[in-house]
Amino acid sequence: MTTNPGADGAPDLTPWEPPLAGTETEQVLGALERLRTTFRWKADALHEAGLTTTVGASSLSLGGLLKHLAAAEDFHHTVKLTGEPLGEPWAGYGWDGSTDWDLESAARDSPEHLYDLYDAAVERSRARLAAVLASGGLEQPVHAGAHGRHASLRRLLLDLVEEYGRHAGHADLLREAVDGVTGEDPPVGWTPRAGRFRLPG
Repeated sequence: MTTNPGADGAPDLTPWEPPLAGTETEQVLGALERLRTTFRWKADALHEAGLTTTVGASSLSLGGLLKHLAAAEDFHHTVKLTGEPLGEPWAGYGWDGSTDWDLESAARDSPEHLYDLYDAAVERSRARLAAVLASGGLEQPVHAGAHGRHASLRRLLLDLVEEYGRHAGHADLLREAVDGVTGEDPPVGWTPRAGRFRLPG
């Protein structure tokens, strides 16, 4: 496992790995970035047939998961984080997050659109989160909550980690069904071939 550039300045070939030892914030963000990258690797460089493949009785597809996780990124980093509305591009679709439209409608979207939708949502999330962390740590309250109490930023991010963990497992099964690709982590040195996804770091 490589987690940092070597003393000789060699590039980090696994930038998605969380630090072996770091602050709580670095560890939580590192776990989220590793899951984002693992999911994006599993969904990378597929044509329409691959993105619409399903397994067994489930209607889940990698294309549906790209769209769903794009929506989850934006929902967590607007509605739940600050109370802002979900905004574009979702408002333009007439969707408010209350149905499974994100999963169901992806079959009508091009691969280029799905990759761009997901990659752009991750970019927005990283920027919004960086702005919030500039003014406080994981203990700061966010808009979301229950019973008159606000959740912490820590809880919000761990909920998103849980969401990714669930769907990364789905992506494992779906990608293997598409073309036999298996594995827990992207191969050393992996970079995306489709879309504009930026590796962490």
